[in-house]
Amino acid sequence: MIEISKRLSLIAQFVNEGSSVCDVGTDHGYLPAFLYLSQKCKSVIATDINEKPLESARANLKRLSADVKLILCDGLEKVTRADADTVIIAGMGGEVISGIIDRAAFLRDSTVKLILQPTTAAKELRLYLAQNGFAVEQETALAENGKVYSIMCVRFAEVPYDIDAVRAVIGILKPDSNDAKAYIEKQYRIAQKCANDLSVVQSKKAEYNHYLNLSEELKNILGG
Repeated sequence: MIEISKRLSLIAQFVNEGSSVCDVGTDHGYLPAFLYLSQKCKSVIATDINEKPLESARANLKRLSADVKLILCDGLEKVTRADADTVIIAGMGGEVISGIIDRAAFLRDSTVKLILQPTTAAKELRLYLAQNGFAVEQETALAENGKVYSIMCVRFAEVPYDIDAVRAVIGILKPDSNDAKAYIEKQYRIAQKCANDLSVVQSKKAEYNHYLNLSEELKNILGG
């Protein structure tokens, strides 16, 4: 078995036994290699939009004797429901992830599990998911190398729903672990800074009130 980062290891834990997995934007190929070698997956494929990372992944997979099919394509454009019942989209911005999901019609199927890990724009991703009927069933925070991430397990639920300002920035996270607290504290600091910056701009009163209320709600969630 190969060693992978704490982030990739947590993502792998969310993969169900016997799944057919597609790792989108695989880069070095370590995650699909780990999943294959763990023998928990029925099959593993990986995609990337560029040939260079696929060459790196191909070399790593060969060295590790991991039987993973590599596909050169943009997102999931050459992947079908027959190929995967679990799709991992990790290490990208939330808006890029939203675009990949939006272009893949087969993901609008409640039998497909999405494991998503945005590096930026998590708020925009959560809003997209809500507006398009994708339910976040589980969300976990992870701190690693000075950064804190959110990893979401998502399924299509058909019916769009609304989320408030708090859920847009912290999802369904609760301050029940040090990593979750760190994630919520980061969002609190961002909201607090925005409120402070806008407090002297008369024309931005509504935005000031939004961030002030948001920071107060996040502070309360953290226990005051």
